Amino acid sequence: MRILLAGGAGAIGRQLTPALVAAGHEVWATSRDAGKASVIEATGARPLVMDVYDTESVEQAFARSRPDAVLHELTALADLDFAANSRVRIEGTRTLVDAARRHGVDRMIAQSISWVVPDGDTLATEDEPFAAGVTPGVPELESTVLELPNGVVLRYGQFYGPGTWRAPGAPETLAALEGRLRPMARVIDFVHVADAASATVLALDWPHGVVNIVDDEPAEAAQWMPVYAAAVGAPPPSIPSDLREGRPVSNALARSRGWRPRFSSWRQGFTLPEGGVAQP
Repeated sequence: MRILLAGGAGAIGRQLTPALVAAGHEVWATSRDAGKASVIEATGARPLVMDVYDTESVEQAFARSRPDAVLHELTALADLDFAANSRVRIEGTRTLVDAARRHGVDRMIAQSISWVVPDGDTLATEDEPFAAGVTPGVPELESTVLELPNGVVLRYGQFYGPGTWRAPGAPETLAALEGRLRPMARVIDFVHVADAASATVLALDWPHGVVNIVDDEPAEAAQWMPVYAAAVGAPPPSIPSDLREGRPVSNALARSRGWRPRFSSWRQGFTLPEGGVAQP
């Protein structure tokens, strides 16, 4: 299959391309920065310069790659610019879906997030409604991708591992070292970035709809924060007492479709050297 990977130089893009190539796919991967071509080539993909806000640039990328499927992994979080990231989710997704239609592509896999459901104690499935005040741009991204006959939305858990915010020298590690580590809720869900990539490869054969991609063990702040701090060489953290409840998320649907995360729990991923979190 010919794949157009939008966002090939990002943390998941760098994991995705080798996995796609190993599965026998031909990958064309994009970045706005022509200087990232060598990074993309090193992962086994053919590089394309594409600015999702430039229609001609998008047209050229589709014309050159002639994709059978599009993987939408575009984000804008390098500078913690959440407004820019919302714009990518809304405007960028619309541009990609419209281009896919023009070029006869009906299959798209897109990156979403798992923490979009109302707080509670039960495992959240893909059928849950969005929580009030859900992260801006997520409903628009999901509904736009699902316009396609074979649109699949993957609700990833919070990433950790190489190239993510939870890696040596990354923002969450620095926060832990400085005693500033603070989760968004009492209960969250993680997924190693390589496991997210493996699920994305499998999703090329999954039917239309939404799928949660999280590991097997929801993470309570009082449990995961000390493990993470110890892994990165930080002092024991102070567990905030004013966190909102959060919600554990089920990965049963993904598992029923054959996905098996290498790191079934953040406990392994944070502490094993191959998890890419612990100090070398």
